[in-house]
Amino acid sequence: MLDWDDMRVFLGVARARSLSGAASGLRMDPATVGRRIARLEERLGAALFLKSPQGYALTDLGARLLGRAEETEEAVRLALEEVRGASQGLVGQVRIGAPDGCANYLLPQVAARIQADNPGLEIQILALPRVVNLSRREADMAITVSPPDAGRLMIQKITDYRLHLAQRRDAPAIATLSELRGRPVVGYIPDMIFDRALDYLGDLDLGMVQLASNSVPVQLQLLRQGGVGIVHDFALPFAPELARILTGQVSFVRAFYLVRHDADRRSERMTRLADAIVQGVRDEVARLEGLARLTEEQGGTTLGS
Repeated sequence: MLDWDDMRVFLGVARARSLSGAASGLRMDPATVGRRIARLEERLGAALFLKSPQGYALTDLGARLLGRAEETEEAVRLALEEVRGASQGLVGQVRIGAPDGCANYLLPQVAARIQADNPGLEIQILALPRVVNLSRREADMAITVSPPDAGRLMIQKITDYRLHLAQRRDAPAIATLSELRGRPVVGYIPDMIFDRALDYLGDLDLGMVQLASNSVPVQLQLLRQGGVGIVHDFALPFAPELARILTGQVSFVRAFYLVRHDADRRSERMTRLADAIVQGVRDEVARLEGLARLTEEQGGTTLGS
């Protein structure tokens, strides 16, 4: 008979695919995790993992047990929610994965407001320049720029957001795209663009990206050093020395989506939290984009508009 603690250790290794990766989430040392897995396999009389230098891969038995373990995990979580009761507000720990632009410029304000209203809630923001893997439980929910097309997931559009070319306010004025030639272009490292929706410069024919990073905040800092590139309008209030340019010629609209495990539709706690995140991100995008427009109006007309 397997108990929940056995299942918890098994899930940690199955998702992290290594003892060290599982150990941090389980708050154990890797040696202890290894002993627990070995003891579990001995009890079952069969291997759950294939061990190699590349990590721990599930055997056929392990893959079958994974589904059962996730069902148990969900049942335990729902039971705990019922015991705690909705009247206590949102409680417990939740991890939200998001692309680093959203994670840096939107989620801190949103998370702080939600947590202030729910003191028993612990919010973790996982900022990654790639797609968050919900199936491996890297996070409880994720914000993406394209809706995933695979997996048992719930997908909700949050809001549109806007992006434009930008440069320093004290840089020479630019009236046409052709005038950008010879200026250092800031953008993503081409082979590290993890979503086609982020390939902003592909259609602009600006040549090579001389100043590149897989991180949106690093790109913003490069723009502050004198480069020219695409920036989220909602990030502009964090860099007031930058101004949008050529807004009549270059403009992008993208969207954020909230992605959740399908099993969470039964969880009142996760539904309430998702609703708060969706509304919070919508409000923050509107607030920051409005602030960027106001700053622009007070500082003069948009360059090259």
